[in-house]
Amino acid sequence: MEGNEFSCIGCGKLTCDSQNFPYPKGCVTEKIGSEKIENVIKEYLENDENVKLAHISAKIEGNFYGKATRIEETVRFLKNFGAKRVGIATCVGTIREARIFSKILEINGMEPVGVACKVGNRDKTELNIEEENKINPGKYEPFCNPIMQAKFLNEENVDYVVEMGLCVGHDSLFLKYCEKPVTILFTKDRVTGNNAAQPLYLSESYYKKLMKPIE
Repeated sequence: MEGNEFSCIGCGKLTCDSQNFPYPKGCVTEKIGSEKIENVIKEYLENDENVKLAHISAKIEGNFYGKATRIEETVRFLKNFGAKRVGIATCVGTIREARIFSKILEINGMEPVGVACKVGNRDKTELNIEEENKINPGKYEPFCNPIMQAKFLNEENVDYVVEMGLCVGHDSLFLKYCEKPVTILFTKDRVTGNNAAQPLYLSESYYKKLMKPIE
């Protein structure tokens, strides 16, 4: 881990996922220290929502690891959480997927409340975005409005929010402003059909270009 001592990425031992002691030199677990770790454990145990989220997550992982899709796990999670009204924050480009997921929620006794990213319908120039940075310069093009999506769902009294396919950065703004607990069903990747991890698996073959600086 030399030169990268504070990063788990450089560790090949992964002692934290086993009991293959001792920890490697510069291990993040040891850098954090037992006192801080114990304090975080208290945050899990002393906050009712944290307890609930951690326990349901463990239940889903323990019983359906490698057996259920992300969609199935999400529905089971929402059921175990007791969610009745489920917010869906979707990109307009994935509205078809959002409609299908909404039907799945309804089949499972939940009420979906959806809001698409173009809500508000204002041109990008109102945010001082230059014409050359539009997909189609010179034409009306509404900006994605993740802050409005978050504020809308905050006011809709939903129990949980599922985020579907928001753009890079827009997802950050949505998570920043959403006051409800959020899970992400999938991330957007227009090139790979929303399989954002695929190029990582192919980084030694078809996506070798990833191993060079991206301009």
